[in-house]
Amino acid sequence: MHPKRKQKLFIIMGLLSLAAIAVGLTLYALRSNVNLFFSPMQIADGEAPMERQIRAGGMVKEDSVSRNSENLDVVFTVTDYVDDLEVRYSGILPDLFREGQGVVVVGEMREGGYFQASEVMAKHDENYMPKEVADALEESGYSPEDYGVKVKGAD
Repeated sequence: MHPKRKQKLFIIMGLLSLAAIAVGLTLYALRSNVNLFFSPMQIADGEAPMERQIRAGGMVKEDSVSRNSENLDVVFTVTDYVDDLEVRYSGILPDLFREGQGVVVVGEMREGGYFQASEVMAKHDENYMPKEVADALEESGYSPEDYGVKVKGAD
């Protein structure tokens, strides 16, 4: 092989290798930033990954909110009326957070079978429910209309 052709081949192979590495690293970085949504039923079925950031949502179960009087720790249950998910959170809850209302939590599933939330998001008025929560409720046999709410992102 001619030395000039050999040099061009090495340059092309090097550029292709660098491009492949760059694409691989980009895809790896984006994969870790994706927050998938899971309902309590899906989490109970073992579909949710352990100790990886995910979103979970449903309705806050009545009489399930327990606050620690000495700090900001809160334990509550999120339900889709098929399965329940214990959520532990340390921080100030949104003003609109209350029992019987839709909520989406961001955090990780832990080995003890509970969800450690890093963020709690509550609906902004009585006529709103996040689409993911509404879909999870419908999948479990309940309709958002049963609660007199509209679904954000729906017609």
